[in-house]
Amino acid sequence: MSMTGVLLIQLGTPDAPTKQALKPYLRQFLGDPRVIEVPRWKWWPILQLILLTRPKNSAAKYARIWDPQTGSPLLHWTRRQTEELQKLLPQVPVRFGMQVGNPPVAVVVDEMIRQGVERLIVLPMYPQYSATTMASATDVLFQALMKQRRVPALRVVPPYYRHPGYLDALVAIFREELAKLTWQPDHFVLSFHGIPVRYAQSGDPYATQVKRTTAALVERLGWPRQRWTQSFQSLFGREKWLKPYTDDVLVKLAKAGVKRVFVGLPGFTADCLETLDEIGNESRHVFLNAGGKELLACRCLNDHPAWIAALRTLVLHEGQGWIS
Repeated sequence: MSMTGVLLIQLGTPDAPTKQALKPYLRQFLGDPRVIEVPRWKWWPILQLILLTRPKNSAAKYARIWDPQTGSPLLHWTRRQTEELQKLLPQVPVRFGMQVGNPPVAVVVDEMIRQGVERLIVLPMYPQYSATTMASATDVLFQALMKQRRVPALRVVPPYYRHPGYLDALVAIFREELAKLTWQPDHFVLSFHGIPVRYAQSGDPYATQVKRTTAALVERLGWPRQRWTQSFQSLFGREKWLKPYTDDVLVKLAKAGVKRVFVGLPGFTADCLETLDEIGNESRHVFLNAGGKELLACRCLNDHPAWIAALRTLVLHEGQGWIS
C-alpha cells in the first residue's frame, strides 16, 4: 500500500534575532516575486538598499519576541502544531517546512520521499488565499519537486476561510481570552495582514475571503455591528494597501473615547512578529498614546486543541481514499 504523508507549509522565520540572520532571510522573502510584484530589474537595486538598514531594525523587533528556551515563536508553534497533529494522525508521517528559512520545504519533501511517501497531502497554513502566501507556498513546493525523480501524488488543501472547524477554533480562543480579562472591551478589532490594493484589483481574492471570514466569525460570536471593526496591518512600501489600516482604526477609536480594545488576529494561524510585536507592542503603544487605556492582542490558534482537531478534519477531508 502506498505511503501517505502530510506536509504543513508555513512562511518562515530567521534563525536568530540578529542582523546577520535577518539579512539572508529578508533577501529571500523580499526577493519573492509573489510578495513584491515589481519587475526584477527595477526591484533588485531597491532591495539592495533595503538590506543595508532593514536587517538591523528587524532584528531588534525579533529580539523583543524571541524566547530564551524555544526561540522563534512561529517556529515553536508550527513545531507544536505538527507534533499535536501527528498524535491525531498516527498512521501517517506529519512534517512541516518553511517557505523562507529553516527547515526548507525542499529538504523536508526530499526526506519524506526518501522515507517512502508516494502520496502527499499539503496544508498551507493560510486560511485565506493570497498569491503572496498560498501561491508562494505552492511555488516553493513545485520548485522542490522539479528536482525529484520520483514525484509523489499531490493534494493541496484549499483555503479554509469559512470552514466550521477553523471558525469554531477562533471562537473558542476568543472566548477563553475574553474570560481572562479583568476589564470589558469597548470595541473589537479583527486585524488581518494586508496586501497592496493593486494585487486585489488584479484578481487576488484575499480581500473577499477576509470579509467572508469576518462575517462568519462575528455571527458566531454575536457581536453587534457597532462593536467591531475589521482592519489590515503590516504595510510595506509606498503603495496603497487594503484599508482601513489597523493603526488608523485604533487612533480613531481612542479619539472617539474608546478606552479598551480587544484585537483578534484570525488570519494568523500561529503567533509571530506581526501578532506579538506589531500588534501586541507597537499598535498597543499607538492606541495608548492616542488616549486608549487597555489593548489585548488575542493569542493566535497556535496549538489549541480545537485548532489541532480542525487541522485533522481538513487533512482527512482532503485525504479521502488515502487515509483511513
